[in-house]
Amino acid sequence: VKERLGANALPVVLPIGAEDKFAGLVDLIYNRAILYDDAKKAELVNYTYGEIPENMKAEAAEWRAKLIEEVASTDDALMEKFFEDPDSITPDELIAAIRKATISMTIVPMLCGSSFKNKGVQLLLDYVMAFLPSPVDIDAVIGTDPRTGEETSRKPTESDPFCGLAFKIATDPFVGRLAFVRVYSGKLEAGSYVHNSRSGKKERISRIYQMHANKQNPMDVIGAGDICAAVGFKDIRTGDTLCDEQHPIVLESMTFPEPVIGLAIEPKTQKDLDKLGIALGKLAEEDPTFTVKTDEDSGQTVISGMGELHLEIIVDRLRREFGVEISQGAPQVNYKESLKSTVQHREVFKKQTGGRGKFADIVFEIGPAEEGKMGLEFVDVVKGGNIPKEYMPAIQKGFESSMTNGPLAGFPLDSMKVTVLDGSFHPVDSDALSFEICARNGFREAAKKASPVILEPIMKVEVVTPEENMGDIIGDLNKRRGQIAGMESRGNARVVDAKVPLSEMFGYVTVLRTISSGRATSSMEFSHFEEVPANLAKEIVEKSNGKKE
Repeated sequence: VKERLGANALPVVLPIGAEDKFAGLVDLIYNRAILYDDAKKAELVNYTYGEIPENMKAEAAEWRAKLIEEVASTDDALMEKFFEDPDSITPDELIAAIRKATISMTIVPMLCGSSFKNKGVQLLLDYVMAFLPSPVDIDAVIGTDPRTGEETSRKPTESDPFCGLAFKIATDPFVGRLAFVRVYSGKLEAGSYVHNSRSGKKERISRIYQMHANKQNPMDVIGAGDICAAVGFKDIRTGDTLCDEQHPIVLESMTFPEPVIGLAIEPKTQKDLDKLGIALGKLAEEDPTFTVKTDEDSGQTVISGMGELHLEIIVDRLRREFGVEISQGAPQVNYKESLKSTVQHREVFKKQTGGRGKFADIVFEIGPAEEGKMGLEFVDVVKGGNIPKEYMPAIQKGFESSMTNGPLAGFPLDSMKVTVLDGSFHPVDSDALSFEICARNGFREAAKKASPVILEPIMKVEVVTPEENMGDIIGDLNKRRGQIAGMESRGNARVVDAKVPLSEMFGYVTVLRTISSGRATSSMEFSHFEEVPANLAKEIVEKSNGKKE
């Protein structure tokens, strides 16, 4: 902890034995051993206080001396006692000094234990109570009055008006939707009404529970500083402030990052279709970083989250909690296409049937749009009425609709420029539809000659890593066609900024964990579109055309 996190870690217990021989703890504050019965029960809680084992007395004395010296250095009164007689310092004085130093964040008390058979868990909870600040030790919570926009505060007392923060929404199979609420001031009573600052509406809290793992204890009232689960509300979301209607307040809201990866899913059977919709709705309500949308082109349901692990857990929950079996596709990248050069082309559309035929003739130039312009840039320079003006909107519509399907692999074009130079029409056979079809056919033929290229999304990636893994991480980013944009220090860690194609980033979180032994973290957001190298573009085109066939 000292080395990696740069914190002043201070052990207050020592383990007696290790792994399967872990038998108890030495409590350095009270200078005694805590020994656990080695019964073969999974939930073992029986323990006794005893003498420190003979083979650990010297080690315990050494670490106790270090503990007293470190704690005394944070408290002048204890420092005097320490110089006079270290053994005269009582456990209560030590606890009071450690609490003060922990709250001021000058030391970090360290405990150990095993959740298997609950060895050490009781002592951990006792010292959480002894060392960590209670709500009363913390200053009043600061918020904003929505009526005036001025800053306002609430003290952690039951006499102040009620205010609380809904920090999690969960679905319980027996109780229904639960809103976990931290009460900052006042008190929350079962059956009462509260004001939701986000929606501006009243919410009835029909019941409140104190949660103990998977058990719920019904409560009549919850006071300042406590956490409860509320039931019976209509519209409460993660991060909502609940308060007294006469004294409204908005606490600092939570900001959630945008999802970065998508996955197409569908139910394995038709009867699971409705169940899937309900389940995804509940999961999206619980987790603001998880979104669900329907892809307009393919009609597929696409779920998006903060990474592959996030989506794996969502898929697993769909299976376990909601009983919905689903098929999933590979994560997809949204490619685009673009034209690099300008070409001139003549397109004639002629169709003769028994009755009235179809005729259109256009001469046009097609190429890239001006820098920064999006969509279709359409220019009409036809002279002498060779193409009547009423047909121009149809020609424009033909080119516009063609942009959704590029010439190489059918990916959409973001921008292009078309200049209509000349053409001709037939007084009987020409109509708007003929010119629209002619424009579409013309695009298909001309775009192939205008040096079309495929563009891929480039992501801005930030990796925070310990110094020793820096070289491996930069090497891995280079292998992924990444360009390193900068490096800087942040505390004890190094930060690498890079621009990397999204198609190379699948599975990156797992690789990053492996490279850094789980110590590096990464985040990414969309930066811009860039041309795909020729060899990769060929693969993408072949893959896309193979799909169509």
